[in-house]
Amino acid sequence: MEAFLISTAVIFVAELGDKSQLMAMTFAARYRARDVLIGITVATAIVHLASVAIGYWIGDAFADSQDTINIVAGIAFLGFALWTLRGDELTEDEAEKARRSKGAAILAVGVAFFLAELGDKTMLATITLATHEGWFGTWVGSTLGMVAADALAIVVGAVLGRRLPERAIKYGASAAFVVFGLLLVAQGLW
Repeated sequence: MEAFLISTAVIFVAELGDKSQLMAMTFAARYRARDVLIGITVATAIVHLASVAIGYWIGDAFADSQDTINIVAGIAFLGFALWTLRGDELTEDEAEKARRSKGAAILAVGVAFFLAELGDKTMLATITLATHEGWFGTWVGSTLGMVAADALAIVVGAVLGRRLPERAIKYGASAAFVVFGLLLVAQGLW
């Protein structure tokens, strides 16, 4: 349960202000929100299952070095904080592809999200979490956290449009990464 709760919270925060949230809003303007959420959920579940497998393998292979893994994971989270501050924007080309996508909505959204998430900070954060948390809870929690953040983007985007406090979201998400990172480093040192 702890892995589920931590993963849900961390990935939800990691997804705030991410380009896939912008993709979700763009797709929601073209397709039904339900189809967009199904596509996001399927793609996220697949990417995060692979991420958890990688992280679990790393954690298992280096089980005797858990303190070192915690320190490295903490440093990674501090890096994610900087990445979040830098921001993540949807390029015109990516936005245009989302607008022009043809075919079944769920397939179009799923493929786009699958490709966008490969190597993204949420994938890397999921790998990092899986090095020292239970794989199943991390997988389900990280998937739920990302889908919830993207669903929030769709709803808030529909209601508020572009009037979202982007700086506040960016700084809040970055601060949360710093807190998680420092906690992991401290855990590894003591």
